[in-house]
Amino acid sequence: MHIVLPTASGAFENYTLKGDPISGAPAGAPFNRIAYSAAHVVADPFQSGELNQPAALDWARTIEYRRYLIGQGLGIAEAMDTAQRGMGLTWETARELVERTMHETRDLPGARIASGCGTDHLPAHQASSCDDVIRAYAMQLEAIQRTGSQVILMASRALARVARHHDDYLRVYREVLAMCEKPVILHWLGDMFDPELKGYWGSDNLDEAADACFAVIEENARKIDGIKISLLDDAREIAFRRRLPEGVRMYTGDDFNYPSLIKGDEQGYSHALLGIFDAIAPAASQALAALAAGDLARYERVLQPTVALSRHIFRAPTQYYKTGVVFLAYLNGFQPHFFMPGGHHGARPPLYLAEVFRLADRANLLRDPDLAVQRMRLVMQTFGR
Repeated sequence: MHIVLPTASGAFENYTLKGDPISGAPAGAPFNRIAYSAAHVVADPFQSGELNQPAALDWARTIEYRRYLIGQGLGIAEAMDTAQRGMGLTWETARELVERTMHETRDLPGARIASGCGTDHLPAHQASSCDDVIRAYAMQLEAIQRTGSQVILMASRALARVARHHDDYLRVYREVLAMCEKPVILHWLGDMFDPELKGYWGSDNLDEAADACFAVIEENARKIDGIKISLLDDAREIAFRRRLPEGVRMYTGDDFNYPSLIKGDEQGYSHALLGIFDAIAPAASQALAALAAGDLARYERVLQPTVALSRHIFRAPTQYYKTGVVFLAYLNGFQPHFFMPGGHHGARPPLYLAEVFRLADRANLLRDPDLAVQRMRLVMQTFGR
């Protein structure tokens, strides 16, 4: 099967598909790692308004996709940045998303849902003190806990703006964690994902920031299930993982180095809370089942080919990775378009989209190659090709 695709040189190639699609059936074996997929949302292009208006979602397809991910054995990290939280998805819509997901997956045995709690309804420039941030967290925390979802305590743009010292972070997290009914997952999101979080934990120096974050964990360990670190730095994650108190998990958010971090070493391993698992769910499911069975060769064979795709999807500017995730969902027939809230379907150029197609094929992730080719051709036609 062939398709004409653009190349980086400005020419076009007659690309021959190579992949053998991974079975969409769930792995059928328990995992020995906790694995969350941060799930994207499906927009409703015909109800969406201008960029400054709330996003309109296709609720049926959005929930259907979550049920599919759960069917692959994955948990759902709901209303996170993969769902364009703070980049087109308002808190009001995020709250409804959490409520609907909790309600409409309650019939699925063992469904694991954790939802993002932040301060994004408070524009960072309107925050003037740490008290403002604490109140903002408290409002979202109350709403999410009411649904019964586990909480992921997201990094706060407002806190990054008003905090003057790492002690400010310690105070805010102490007070917010005191309000949490069950242990939560902290989230350290690097500024490559969100430039407004630069200097989080009170320092641009990542060693100093890690010490401040670790101080929060040590003081509040009984309130913390684990921490998701999204710095795209495997050595730093491993060093931090080895410092964690007993009972506090590391959830990798490293979309560049996840196979080795999840596999682990003689001193431990990371669980997973990854945006790329949205796009590579069948491979993640099959690989995690192999890992649990002790079949490391199959784990590597299935998961390693997805790394090139993930590194491309998450390439700089990293905050626009959602475009690649949604585009692959479109190619794979999970939604009839790749329109995105906030206009982010236009955030990446045609060359990027063409490479998503190639790398997804090579990773065996085009589940219906005929449909994927048909849709890729339609996209290329919109660009005059």
